[in-house]
Amino acid sequence: MGLVGGEENKNATENGVSGSEFPLGSKTKYKRMESEVVDTEEDIPLTKKNRNTRKYVFACAIFASLNSVLLGYDVGVMSGAILFIQEDLKITDVQQELLVGILSIISLLGSLAGGKTSDAIGRKWTIAFASFVFQTGALIMALAPSFEVLMIGRLFAGVGIGFGVMIAPVYIAEISPAIARGSLTSFPEIFVNLGILLGYISNYAFSGLPVHMSWRVMLGVGIIPSVFLGFSLFVIPESPRWLVMQNRIEEAKIVLTKTNESESDVEERLAEIQLAAGMANAEKYEAKAIWNEILNPNPAVRRMLITGCGIQCFQQITGIDATVYYSPTIFKNAGIKGNTQLLAATVVVGFTKTVFILVAIFLIDRVGRKPLLYVSTIGMTTCLFGLSLALALPGNGKLGIGLAILTVCGNVAFFSVGIGPICWVLSSEVFPLKLRAQASALGAVGSRVSSGVITMSFLSVSRAITVAGTFFIFSVISALSVAFVHTCVPETKGKSLEEIEMLFQDKGEWQSGEVEMGDAERLVQKA
Repeated sequence: MGLVGGEENKNATENGVSGSEFPLGSKTKYKRMESEVVDTEEDIPLTKKNRNTRKYVFACAIFASLNSVLLGYDVGVMSGAILFIQEDLKITDVQQELLVGILSIISLLGSLAGGKTSDAIGRKWTIAFASFVFQTGALIMALAPSFEVLMIGRLFAGVGIGFGVMIAPVYIAEISPAIARGSLTSFPEIFVNLGILLGYISNYAFSGLPVHMSWRVMLGVGIIPSVFLGFSLFVIPESPRWLVMQNRIEEAKIVLTKTNESESDVEERLAEIQLAAGMANAEKYEAKAIWNEILNPNPAVRRMLITGCGIQCFQQITGIDATVYYSPTIFKNAGIKGNTQLLAATVVVGFTKTVFILVAIFLIDRVGRKPLLYVSTIGMTTCLFGLSLALALPGNGKLGIGLAILTVCGNVAFFSVGIGPICWVLSSEVFPLKLRAQASALGAVGSRVSSGVITMSFLSVSRAITVAGTFFIFSVISALSVAFVHTCVPETKGKSLEEIEMLFQDKGEWQSGEVEMGDAERLVQKA
């Protein structure tokens, strides 16, 4: 997207225009930011092409996010299925922790390979490959006759998830207009939450089947989304930024024509992408050179890594996956009895998590990333502390049960309205084109490792210091995330990807979130 186009989008957002409504094609013109703004905006009727363009971009974001349903479904369904697996296969607590947590750890292999794979075969086919690997794992798990075979399927599923969580936000960010990029890049998180809710519902729906069959049906149903993903490959295009990196300029222009409303926008954005990609191609950035720049960063790249990777880690170390995976354990500790009642309570959690992610999508391009992050992290801190108190109440009873359900629902609600979706938005926005795939992969690795460590240690830590003590520690970590947001996260609302890169070139700009439009040449020279 051109720098002028990016500022037009920024102005539209600041005047309260809905990001989800894709208000593109503004005629507003600008001088440099410190100069007087000249507004010549005219009302443009919504033409058939405008509507078709918006629908097309919206559809692409939805289809690219289908892999996230698989991740969410696995997380949600395993929380209940583990109760029946434990009874059927007679697995120990340590095996239970390993089965739950290994998916996050092994997914780092997919995330590490995802950056190079997406640069080699493209963003679109990496999404397809991720789905294929995950579905192979899901099928093996559904048919597993033993714990060992179940673990093999879990390993395949983890690799597929690693690819999926890394590539979907990158792809969506690269095809989206700046004014709607926050909402669209949040789609994977919406679908994760939808998958979690479907997993919880599956637990409840199939809990009445015989023990040896119930968990297999629960896991097997997760294969269904792959059918829709197969159809999506006939709809979604390749990323125009990847096509330019491959010198397939005409193909990139065709894609931009489908995702932008005017020919002038297409030309501006194509020129800007070529400008950003030209340096990377001219200097022949091989994978080794890219990783060298990431591992030995200059100050600007270091700030990008702190923001992009740091937000990924804080998303997980505040204990969200432990809350989701082990919600039946939490509610059992609070005093709820019986598997059916436990699974019914988790459905309430899943519904809450899904509803509030929709709130985030509505607000993310209106109020900005940083205000939502403040609300999210402060709210999570309060709820996690409240949950620790609820679980510490002597004798539990109705008060303890009610407070536990309320605080768990509050925690997932605040997570979904801020750090949950915005984590992926920021990690796909803050890195320059030549580093984006590999750096996003590194951030995804941090997320998956953090998730794995938390989920694989939750039961053991809870036995050592109680479940209440564990959630008190999570509340302290969540309080630290508030400070991280304040010091390390700039506002990126309404800015093009190239403008966001400029924020990190200078520490003052990074903190203030402002960038001047006349600095496109300096952007490329410093990148």
